[in-house]
Amino acid sequence: MNTVKSSAFVGAMIAASLLFGAMTGPAAADEVAANPDTGKLFANVWRLRGEVFVSGKQGISRPLREGSPVYVGEQIRAASNGEAVLRTADAGIVAVRPGAELVAERYAAEGKSTDRQIIRLITGSLRVISGWIARLNHPDHRIITPSATIGIRGTDHEPYVLPAEMATSAYRPGTYDKVNRGATSLEANGGSVLIDQGRVGFARDPNAAAPKTRALMTLLLPTLLAKVPEFYVPGAFDAELDRYSETADSLSLQQLEKQQSGGKPAATEKAAQVAPPATNKAAPAAPLGCQPQAIGEYWLSRLDTAIPNRDIKTVLGLFAADIVIRATVRNADNSLSTVELNRQEMVDSTLAAMAGVKDYQQRRISIEAVPATGEDTSDCRRIELRSVVIEQGLMHDKPYRFEASESYRLELLNGEWQATQAETVQR
Repeated sequence: MNTVKSSAFVGAMIAASLLFGAMTGPAAADEVAANPDTGKLFANVWRLRGEVFVSGKQGISRPLREGSPVYVGEQIRAASNGEAVLRTADAGIVAVRPGAELVAERYAAEGKSTDRQIIRLITGSLRVISGWIARLNHPDHRIITPSATIGIRGTDHEPYVLPAEMATSAYRPGTYDKVNRGATSLEANGGSVLIDQGRVGFARDPNAAAPKTRALMTLLLPTLLAKVPEFYVPGAFDAELDRYSETADSLSLQQLEKQQSGGKPAATEKAAQVAPPATNKAAPAAPLGCQPQAIGEYWLSRLDTAIPNRDIKTVLGLFAADIVIRATVRNADNSLSTVELNRQEMVDSTLAAMAGVKDYQQRRISIEAVPATGEDTSDCRRIELRSVVIEQGLMHDKPYRFEASESYRLELLNGEWQATQAETVQR
């Protein structure tokens, strides 16, 4: 998995999207105004097993893959065989267990006292390892369930919403929280309980409780259990998460220091604003020999730097003169439309598009490069390059965001790696 600043094809995708009216984010402008976090990156998928899906306000569902982004406001749903480990920008972890459903309602990781993470757990279980947000603003680091609110103070814990249909005489429906490290607070029905390491707290679902007579109100107050319920079982990735948890505090502190000192942000959200004007620094030398991955990353890094810098000379030099670039975008009705641009049209559309963009953020969540079919791996001259990229920002003061799959055929021509085939498809 690789992450590189900026993305290619911003001009092609934005130009095509403008042509077909597809430049829409996951939420309407009024929804973004009501919740400024809506549509922001919440996390990327770090580990995945089975089927896990996300859906936005429009109800369109997509399956998650390793490296996939998840945005604030999207609902995550794991199938009975599905598990996903999400890694947030503050070096935190949200592990989604089989059958769980949740929504990240608020999220911001800017290294400020206003950083926040509020998750609504609808049903099922999570394992949450907190990042730096718990240090900066623990009152706004919470998990909300149908029957309780869990406050987090820098910890590793497992909230569980047990629905009525899964309840037994031993385990009533409601919210459970098992603390592996640190401590949490469980608040419900006007009461609260502090849960220390190794303990489990429980808050009964008031809708499934006995009639609320005065004598029975104490049944609704959160309490500590004498033992860990049998339904708590390790997830597929818990051994790895156990190791991660041991260093989570120091890792999140390092990431926070980088964020506050103006260094690179966390690996899951390496988002870069539009770069300053290009300087006269010499470009790095291309990798020697047949090193497809290194060559692909080198080529993309040059393109990703040149586009926001409006470095036309570099962009032209990276594409063969006779190339035709295909950009396929998704329309408002979810249909697909394709536009073809030659090299000069791509450059012109890039300059025009970037002129109307503000708060431009881009991140590459995967890069894969291999020798083209039939190439001698000892001295390859053609490379197949694939990448997935996220782009977002304001286009004429309206929010936009899209995810695209890119593919290139790179060939070594006159000592320079140039794209002879290029295609991008909005996902």
